[in-house]
Amino acid sequence: MTNWSEIHTYAKALIKEAGENIKNSFSKTLTITTKSNANDLVTDIDQETEQFFIKKINEKYPGHRILGEEGFGDKLSDMEGIIWIIDPIDGTMNFVHQQRNFAISVGIYENGKGKIGLIYDVVNDELYHCMKGQGVFMNDLELPPLQETDVSKAIIGLNATWVTENRRIDPSLLAPLVRNARGTRSYGSAAIEMAYIASGRVDAYITMRLAPWDFAAGVIMIEELGGIATTVKGDPLNYLENNSVFVSKPGLHQEIMKEYLKNGNW
Repeated sequence: MTNWSEIHTYAKALIKEAGENIKNSFSKTLTITTKSNANDLVTDIDQETEQFFIKKINEKYPGHRILGEEGFGDKLSDMEGIIWIIDPIDGTMNFVHQQRNFAISVGIYENGKGKIGLIYDVVNDELYHCMKGQGVFMNDLELPPLQETDVSKAIIGLNATWVTENRRIDPSLLAPLVRNARGTRSYGSAAIEMAYIASGRVDAYITMRLAPWDFAAGVIMIEELGGIATTVKGDPLNYLENNSVFVSKPGLHQEIMKEYLKNGNW
């Protein structure tokens, strides 16, 4: 029988230690390279942090598999067994330019079902964590269930890219949502956007392209609190490939799907 409480405690200790290591790196010179394009940055700290997790997980749980952004983990073709899905630094551009507004994200799944989620806002020392069926916490504070709201009262997490000319969505679909919402925000880190939905700072988050490590932890928390997580088409998320992602409070998700996204030419 899997001891999920033990895994949760171990994961919290790992993510806090990794956060301390990152903070200690602030005074050092970063080695920065690019991945898919000039704005897709990766640093030596991203890579070292992922390798730290892999070493510690393999030592404690050699039967678990690991999917990590920087590619040091396992190559997965299925979601069988226990899998740690890790983003060592979500918001690398913020990390490089600001040394803030980034997070470590860890989602732990068993046979495709979310069991444990952790998002650590390192600079603000806010650790969001949950174990399926046991509630969601920010540090020691238990977060209340998400309440229904509507667009006119909502703060929407949305990057300006998606309301200007782009290759993934007709900007005219989301422009009315921007006009009708109470406000929009963009933090440059999907993990932080999702943590902010969990804590009530943001009401919904929409983006056209995320990898599994960007959303794996946040989805567990949002669903635990009664929120909804789908693609922008309303389909289930796929944890083995990139997805569009739409996560939201209840009620608001249905309203945005019906009034703003249903006419999308996907």
